[in-house]
Amino acid sequence: MAWEEAKKWLQGNMTSDYFQELLKNSHRWPYKERKKQVIKPWEMPWEVTPNGIIKWLANEKMDIAIRTLDAYMLFIPPYSRSGKERHLAEEYVYVVEGKGYDLHQDCDFDITEQGYNLQCSDEIKRFDWKAGDVIYIPPNVIHQHFNASNDKPARLIVAMSRLYKWAGLNDFEIIENAPEYDEAKSLPPDKLVEYVAKRLGKSS
Repeated sequence: MAWEEAKKWLQGNMTSDYFQELLKNSHRWPYKERKKQVIKPWEMPWEVTPNGIIKWLANEKMDIAIRTLDAYMLFIPPYSRSGKERHLAEEYVYVVEGKGYDLHQDCDFDITEQGYNLQCSDEIKRFDWKAGDVIYIPPNVIHQHFNASNDKPARLIVAMSRLYKWAGLNDFEIIENAPEYDEAKSLPPDKLVEYVAKRLGKSS
């Protein structure tokens, strides 16, 4: 009988108001928190990353109302490339400027008693892109962006859901650094924009 387990599940005298907090917070999200709904260019932080030089459009440390999406603008100088990376979260990339191509390597995985087992295909797929295109990065695909122009920069807007991280699935690795990473990672902030403008062939 189900009631035979009552001696166990009736144990404990702790109480909680978590459900009431959920209801209370649901009425003020997201606009009543006074987070910004418009971010100005000077409020978007720069970061030198192994994936390249980026300017954040939205992340959870910024004062912005967006709750579930991270997005940044990636700059790729002429004839350069991004880092090579792989992550479990799917990703969408909008090409703002330039032309180039992606190299993608599909990977499958199983979860065994020994842990996470990644199995990557030997096939490397090429996808050409230009301004106005959207690039889709499926989960667990090893990928890298290449600027095909010898005199014009490429700018890509990259967006990824934060939900994977919140679910404990933030499996993310950099396999190869972008060329600009080692050059720019030690630059002081006041020299970074100057460096970016010079590498992209634009005046700051």
